[in-house]
Amino acid sequence: MNNPKSLPASALAVENVVKSYGPIKALNGVSLRGAAGEFIALLGPNGAGKSTLFQLLSGLFTPDAGRIEVMGHDMSRDPVPALAGLGIVFQQPTLDLELSITMNLMFHAGLHGMPRAVAKERIASELARLGLADRANHKAGDLSGGNRRRVELARALLHQPHVLLMDEPTVGLDPASRVELLRLIHTLRRERSVAVLWATHLCEEVAYADRIVVLHKGKVLRDAKPEVLMASTGAASIEQAFLSLTGPPAKAA
Repeated sequence: MNNPKSLPASALAVENVVKSYGPIKALNGVSLRGAAGEFIALLGPNGAGKSTLFQLLSGLFTPDAGRIEVMGHDMSRDPVPALAGLGIVFQQPTLDLELSITMNLMFHAGLHGMPRAVAKERIASELARLGLADRANHKAGDLSGGNRRRVELARALLHQPHVLLMDEPTVGLDPASRVELLRLIHTLRRERSVAVLWATHLCEEVAYADRIVVLHKGKVLRDAKPEVLMASTGAASIEQAFLSLTGPPAKAA
């Protein structure tokens, strides 16, 4: 049997992905694409399937059906170059709080087989870019939540990925830190032509996205520019458009 043809060139391509956990279909035919330099907001309520999709994109699990490609590399058939093209900031903090910022980043560089001299140069560059050069030898545990996120971002960028996955990255951050992180990401994706997939349930974080992908109960309900999303639902705001598609949030019992 011949291998299926590769999807048309995109930094990130997801085609008809399905993932079930027992009788629960967490993802049901999800498709989306991301081009170089594009900021795509994955907007969905809690339980929509965002975390499941990110687990598949990061190679932690495999889909039951469908395909995922990173820079044309199939995640299932060619996982090493596919994963090498990804930078990931997870929802849950993943730094070793007892290690210094530099040691956290050196450990990540080692996992990617980066020569020590190259790693040191890139770490210095990323920390300077993110305003953390003077904290390089501080313990990660001594940093604020916002600065820990900056370190995780620096780590995700060290191996110069083509696609940046941001999984609910502002959880636990104060409003000022949320705004600053978004500003940094928009600047970086323009400067480095990195495709960004930003998962969130907060409508205020997606107003300046190139496209908004609304995910609900494992299905993509819309994939459109913010203004098109509002026009297609007759809404005056993204929040109204989102609620019209997904319904009001469930009340606590």
